[in-house]
Amino acid sequence: HLFTMIFNLLGWVKFNGPGTIHVKAKILSLDNAGSQCLGTALVRNDCWSFLKGGFTLNSPSQTSVLYFQAATANASMVSIRSASLQPFSPEQWSQHREDRIQLIRKRFVNVHVSDISGGRVVGAKVAVRQMSRDFPFGSAISKTILGNKPYQDWFRKRFNAAVFENELKWYATEPAPGKEDYALADQLLQFVQSSDAVARGHNIFWEDPKYTPWWVKNLTSADQLRAAVAGRIESLLSRYKGDFVHWDVSNEMLHFDFYESRLGRNATTDFFRTAKRADPLATLFLNDFNVVEVCDDLSSSADSYVSRLRQLADAGVTFEGIGLEAHFGKPNIPYVRAVLDKLGTLRLPIWLTEVDISNALDPKTQAAYLEEVLREGFAHPSVDGIMLWTAMDASAACYQMCLTDGNFTNLPAGDVVDRLLGEWQTREVLGATNDRGSFNFSAFLGEYKLSVTYLNSSAEGTFSLARSDDTKHITIRLQP
Repeated sequence: HLFTMIFNLLGWVKFNGPGTIHVKAKILSLDNAGSQCLGTALVRNDCWSFLKGGFTLNSPSQTSVLYFQAATANASMVSIRSASLQPFSPEQWSQHREDRIQLIRKRFVNVHVSDISGGRVVGAKVAVRQMSRDFPFGSAISKTILGNKPYQDWFRKRFNAAVFENELKWYATEPAPGKEDYALADQLLQFVQSSDAVARGHNIFWEDPKYTPWWVKNLTSADQLRAAVAGRIESLLSRYKGDFVHWDVSNEMLHFDFYESRLGRNATTDFFRTAKRADPLATLFLNDFNVVEVCDDLSSSADSYVSRLRQLADAGVTFEGIGLEAHFGKPNIPYVRAVLDKLGTLRLPIWLTEVDISNALDPKTQAAYLEEVLREGFAHPSVDGIMLWTAMDASAACYQMCLTDGNFTNLPAGDVVDRLLGEWQTREVLGATNDRGSFNFSAFLGEYKLSVTYLNSSAEGTFSLARSDDTKHITIRLQP
């Protein structure tokens, strides 16, 4: 029997030095002298900061020490208040997830059937079929899907959202100055729209110089660079105004600063303002890695993300979306929930934008870890969408994780996705009205088709289930 306990860690932290520092909560296993980061907080000396994290303990005999550590040397004392560990069995953790899914992803429906005079109809047959899902669940795609009918059919059967792996990035759309090429992006967008899916715009700017167009890196003055970025926004967003539900305006800016280092600290603020003017209906995102994936990368801790959002908000940016790439090795699921909880307090939509599991792990382990990540994301009330980073190239390879082989036969990760997609939709509900003329059921949010029959009378209609705590009441009056 494998002993497993899951722990949530909560506490308030401050320190007695100048400025602001990160404090890590860590656990040290005395059996193997290995330590693991469990949570972080950005801490000041004049107020208490909230630290939330977690870990999983797999051995009943393991002796471990929980401790707090300043990430820099300028703190002589770290103070802790109201620290607590909340234990959960795996069954309790899973049940909590399922309860939240019932609460936030489903809704109760009451269909009341009456005759032409308003009298209750008992025993009327009710059939309900889901036409589309409300929750966006999608995958990255690339040019390899164009003209590939098996790939297109496979995608359309599963996903209601898409993101282009590389085809919208600046180095792809303008490989040389003034030589724009949107042909592939146009074709991919046409495919997505014909599939009744939504598309995320990824990305306008990428702060990593490695992925900045060569000719942009060679610009010798700030004025030349400023003109180039203005042209990029104008060209991209005027062409696709209204076509993409999101734009990742600044990609990985918590780790890199190509544009801000050359154009000044306000460069990102200007990007957002210009993008909002150009495409006011799109939701504008930051997007970065290692926010939920690991605890040790302090550049992208939850508090670092919040701090950057606040800086932009103070400069006048109206913030709208938080993108978490979610490229995982072995996920620390309690830490994932803790970060989502913390970012969720901002009341902004959170998307897991590039979910995959490292190919350093075998396919079965990838699939097991993927399932945990997807369940955690789907169950969290602040997560508004999930995108898998599983675009397949011409050789049937993917960045880290494929869902199928080249013949579109599922790999273990694909089996997980198909099982969860089946679990998270209400394909069909059949029943009959009770002695009060009502039929009650619970269904996942989305669009539905409803039909009611009784003797020689029948009625059909459609209805939409959006998130609400209220029961959805539908009244059907049968005509003779």
